[in-house]
Amino acid sequence: MSSFTSTYIYFPASNCYRSVTPLSSSLSFSIPSAGRRKNRVKFSRQGIQCSVAEGSATVPPSLSSGSGQSVLDCVIVGAGISGLCIAQALATKHRNSNLMVTEARDRVGGNITTVERDGYLWEEGPNSFQPSDPMLTMTVDSGLKDELVLGDPNAPRFVLWNGKLRPVPSKPTDLPFFDLMSIPGKLRAGFGAIGLRPSPPGHEETIEEFVRRNLGSEVFERLIEPFCSGVYAGDPSKLSMKAAFGKVWKLEQNGGSIIGGTIKAIQEKSRSPKTPRDPRLPKPKGQTVGSFRKGLIMLPNAIFSRLGNKVKLSWKLSNITKSDNGEYTLLYETPDGMVSLQSKSVVMTVPSYVASSILYPLSAVAADALSKFYYPPVAAVTVSYPKEAIRDECLIDGELKGFGQLHPRSQGVETLGTIYSSSLFPNRAPPGRILLLNYIGGATNTGIVSKTESQLVEAVDRDLRKMLINPSAQDPQVLGVRTWLQAIPQFNVGHLDVLEAAKSALNDGGFKGVFLGGNYVSGVALGRCVEGAYEVAAEVTDFLSRSSFVQTL
Repeated sequence: MSSFTSTYIYFPASNCYRSVTPLSSSLSFSIPSAGRRKNRVKFSRQGIQCSVAEGSATVPPSLSSGSGQSVLDCVIVGAGISGLCIAQALATKHRNSNLMVTEARDRVGGNITTVERDGYLWEEGPNSFQPSDPMLTMTVDSGLKDELVLGDPNAPRFVLWNGKLRPVPSKPTDLPFFDLMSIPGKLRAGFGAIGLRPSPPGHEETIEEFVRRNLGSEVFERLIEPFCSGVYAGDPSKLSMKAAFGKVWKLEQNGGSIIGGTIKAIQEKSRSPKTPRDPRLPKPKGQTVGSFRKGLIMLPNAIFSRLGNKVKLSWKLSNITKSDNGEYTLLYETPDGMVSLQSKSVVMTVPSYVASSILYPLSAVAADALSKFYYPPVAAVTVSYPKEAIRDECLIDGELKGFGQLHPRSQGVETLGTIYSSSLFPNRAPPGRILLLNYIGGATNTGIVSKTESQLVEAVDRDLRKMLINPSAQDPQVLGVRTWLQAIPQFNVGHLDVLEAAKSALNDGGFKGVFLGGNYVSGVALGRCVEGAYEVAAEVTDFLSRSSFVQTL
């Protein structure tokens, strides 16, 4: 997950298609995919007209069904990015290929939804990732090193404030000069960071409480609140600082203040033995984000190709039972009829509300805990304008440059944020065109579910004309409108306790071989899903090794 300290604008998770489907697995907006209406939408401020058009994300063909009679070491339920990466980590890092990945839909990738048509390439789910070493390792192991594309680390990020798009500081030397905050606000943040602020309360703080206490109201209102909207599409008065931004939360816990914790972390790192970095990995410059030449869908497709017939599509899990010998039986509805698999362990990477219904027969307590996580709706609206539609004051050297922009809820616009897709990565739009990916909805605006496609586009276009697009510019070309009814799991206060309750209920109930994975466990950003996949793979491997040891006694 992108962190504020690195000033990533990792916006959430969207030929014109509109699908209203559950969304699970990463929106840096950390956003799933399903069937869609194939309608091309032509926009005008008077409304939207539709005509039939073909085009969709390309996915590999479904593999044939079937199951072997031998007992598997692990069955991974869900072929989104988390499930596929867990399988890849087991196969590459732990040398265990005695596994199976099952997916109820007829495609892999979960939330990742890349669409290419008419010279445009756009995302309708997650848009990019932080190129951490685990993410780069997964990229290299999937054979995609040469397909990796990285954004310009010097590209600015913007926040709308008082009618103007203002750059966010990207490095410490920017702090004295950026105009997003006042001098008193900067001083308040500085004093708070070194520890001159109220002491922590005796309860779990929301993001709003933590930031206002440590860094002041201006930092919260002008930086953190829009950032929460961008990453979680969430309400910072409900999101847990500990759960959503744990690394920053731990700084104060460990060092007495944010700066004190940072210094202590640096000292501890310098005293620890330095692990040699994998020489195969690329070396990104600066703070940037990454994707692939043909979009994020290349990663799940590449892993799918490598796993081959170990991935089963259109397999819907009906139930799980545990036998007396400790093995699990998973019963599936498949295109070829009912099929059962035997496995020593199971990893659930489906959304928490899906896992809840499947696991209820095993543990009602775990199922009840998993049912408590909230996924608000988010719509992703992809539009294109001619270059001359961009306001002159928003151009840098005559071009629209930057990662994108975020909009605080106090600034009178409905759109959460906008990604400059054609500026971020190459070959995303035809010459002379600007491609913009916009997100609208979230925990503070659930009413989007009652809006029509026309109303969503009109809201986005109206907002853009307030700060980025010339008011007199021609109507946008509408490429995609996709509404995710259940988009991003909210890491609200109590999230970690509820998650631990679910895990404990499974362990205490005698189901230690059942593991939970996915974005509600690891974090919502795509990169965190990959990092979480390595963590789950290590847990599974440890469980299998301990089980084997017990059986030999």
